[in-house]
Amino acid sequence: MAKTCMIEKSKMPPKFAVRAHNRCKVCGRPRGYLRKFGMCRICFRNESLRGQIPGVTKSSW
Repeated sequence: MAKTCMIEKSKMPPKFAVRAHNRCKVCGRPRGYLRKFGMCRICFRNESLRGQIPGVTKSSW
């Protein structure tokens, strides 16, 4: 679980644009972020398995 203070700090606009840091919109995790979906790999996996992300299916071959 991400620190609450760091999540709140990341919501504020940074002093310089290059200081911006991506965080998961669901849990606030800073690592393993997927830009296309705006969430971390763990939340992405959980929500895609539940079918909450349109167009994403589990691969099988």
